[in-house]
Amino acid sequence: MLKVLCFDLDGTLLPMDTESFIGHYMKELAPYMAKILPEDKLIPLIWDATKTMIDDQDDSRTNEEVFTERFLSRSGLKKEEIWPRFDKFYRDHFPTLKKYVQPSPKSRQVVQTALDCGYRVAVATNPVFPKEAIRERMRWAQVEDLVEWVSVYEETHFCKPHPGYYREVAAAMGVSPEQCAMIGNDVQEDLVAGTIGMKTYLVTDCRIDRGEPAHQPDQEGTLEELLADIQKRKGIFAF
Repeated sequence: MLKVLCFDLDGTLLPMDTESFIGHYMKELAPYMAKILPEDKLIPLIWDATKTMIDDQDDSRTNEEVFTERFLSRSGLKKEEIWPRFDKFYRDHFPTLKKYVQPSPKSRQVVQTALDCGYRVAVATNPVFPKEAIRERMRWAQVEDLVEWVSVYEETHFCKPHPGYYREVAAAMGVSPEQCAMIGNDVQEDLVAGTIGMKTYLVTDCRIDRGEPAHQPDQEGTLEELLADIQKRKGIFAF
């Protein structure tokens, strides 16, 4: 029996063109860091450290620790030289990036309906951002106050699409994977949850599919159809 609904954030509860958003994010971050690292050095360093973090499967180190170590080692900088600038960007400027997304009131309705139906709710977003940036995007989606737990890079040890990430989500909620459903828009990153026993629901509004591996969802629909499916206890939501 399902006890926990795990929702992806970007492209699921927060409708957006993820690739476009990341482009805007990088473009607006660069001026904040320009006195320390020019854009042509900063952006490759961020991508390199992010890839290292995503590929890493050492459960003794958080995603933040992996990212920080890689970024600093490759840049030759000390943390105190650059991290305050990152922190200032997330605190002061990141909230203005809301203009690049398309929040839907249905997102809050979906989460509230899930709670009303007795489910516990987690936001299972890929934890490649600091807590401040993830919490801010949850505010844009109008779900921050409804969610019991969210994956952030300071506290997790794996990233999507590794199955270990989904095991960590279930463990954080104190349930087995079989008691969870993963609801997301990315065929490769979200539906891989099915390989460890989670039910999966593909939200199709901002669907991402790179072709391989070709995971199949247990159910799919738009955000509006997801709302109706939860309300009507249809498919994977049936008792």
